Amino acid sequence: MAAAASTRDIRLDLFRGLALWFIFLDHIPTNIVSWLTVRNYGFSDATEIFVYISGYTAVIAYSRMMARDGWTRAAARIYRRVWQLYVAHILLFVAFSAQIAFVSIARDTPALIEEMELLGLGQNPYRAILEAALLKFRPVNLDVLPLYIVLLAAFPFVLPAVVRWPFAVIAVSLVLYAVTCRLNWSLPAYPDEKVWYFNPMAWQVVFHVGAACAVLGPKIAWLDRFRWPLTVLSVAFIVFSAFIALSWHYNPLERLVPAWVSRQIYPIDKTNIDILRFLHFLAIAWLVRLLVPIDAAFLKWPVWQPLRRCGEASLLIFCIGTFLALSGQVIVSQHEDSILSQIVVSIAGIAIMSSAAYVAAWFKAGETAGASRVARAAK
Repeated sequence: MAAAASTRDIRLDLFRGLALWFIFLDHIPTNIVSWLTVRNYGFSDATEIFVYISGYTAVIAYSRMMARDGWTRAAARIYRRVWQLYVAHILLFVAFSAQIAFVSIARDTPALIEEMELLGLGQNPYRAILEAALLKFRPVNLDVLPLYIVLLAAFPFVLPAVVRWPFAVIAVSLVLYAVTCRLNWSLPAYPDEKVWYFNPMAWQVVFHVGAACAVLGPKIAWLDRFRWPLTVLSVAFIVFSAFIALSWHYNPLERLVPAWVSRQIYPIDKTNIDILRFLHFLAIAWLVRLLVPIDAAFLKWPVWQPLRRCGEASLLIFCIGTFLALSGQVIVSQHEDSILSQIVVSIAGIAIMSSAAYVAAWFKAGETAGASRVARAAK
């Protein structure tokens, strides 16, 4: 079973770290450095990367435990992780809201509270606190963790099925995705007219495809018999996606998009992960699989270590990156959106995230060594 393989796939940490860097850069408005991320060159962005890898790694981690200790133990560990995610989200919500309030008061910019969608906290604080605890009320940029919490909370019931019947899980996941998009199912949010920005009933397809791919592993190689057609289609779709995405920024390109094409592809919904976003991500994933094999020597180059470290401490780095993005937004606006301030803020933020990841790795190594010494002493 691929999910139980003993060889660690360092690509997962590397690309998850890259996704976290991209999310940080993309969350700073008007950030010129965000042109280095995938968001501006296609339909999908770093969110798909993060959710896919989360599903992939969930199977790797918990299928081994289920095989060794049984389903009950694995489910308990999953819900322990769900609780950690929930606590992290609530703490991030409090810190982020306090940061927004402080900046708004210090700079006399009440519009920032509305911009970050925190008006409900002042208008009806008791109701807002309750809805925040229920994951229904959150400011801008705090939508990814609630999505992950819901997907992981349902995962104990998916895990036995995906280990045994990965193709069946993909099929059911696609059906749920199609029905959700067709019937416009959604989860309610607060205030009452809102819905979840990332609809778990739609985004589960990315998570479960990642989980199924972890189980299938080398079996996916049967697609290699169609390598050239799939590669040509992937490249063509990525080029088309890049052209459309760049046309959103450059009027000359926008005028080259035929009206009938615009009618067919718009709107490209992110809440329910439009099919064009999903296909764009799959096309990128296919090319990455071909260009970055698991045993590629360059994956171990020291230059990639900060990315891998950030990927290993994904929850910590996501929270830090979210907090830093708003700080970066404030600093950049103070310097009238100058390009220099955008570059400095971006580099400084990534440096802080990487430093925190190295500190987390140092603590983890110390705890592991301490546990080993205790185990040896007990023998």
